[in-house]
Amino acid sequence: MKTNDKLIDWAIELQSLAQAGLTYGKDTFDKERYQKIREISVEMMSEKSGLPINKVKNLFCNEVGYQTPKIATRTAIFKDEKILLVKENNNRWSLPGGWCEVNLSVEENCIKETKEEAGINIKVENILT
Repeated sequence: MKTNDKLIDWAIELQSLAQAGLTYGKDTFDKERYQKIREISVEMMSEKSGLPINKVKNLFCNEVGYQTPKIATRTAIFKDEKILLVKENNNRWSLPGGWCEVNLSVEENCIKETKEEAGINIKVENILT
């Protein structure tokens, strides 16, 4: 979700990165840094919105786990009557894809996930919903 305000976009993205770090980080010191990033994102949003910090914190930081719009993308790539599959962490085969990142469109997420998982650059031709 991109807005027309860079400060808001940055605050949302920082919150998302901090949430991922707090969820997946193992090191205590890294988690402290992610917590500080989260606090900065709250301060930025409070400053921009004029809302009290506690109100923003309650609205902005109440989610646990990986912060995402809770939708995922998968990319079907065909070549010579074959379809590209990637091996997931659970040893199962799947189309390249994953959770949509905050501030990325479906197209941008397909491109990013395919590059990460299959190591190839793509151009999205169609989006099916």
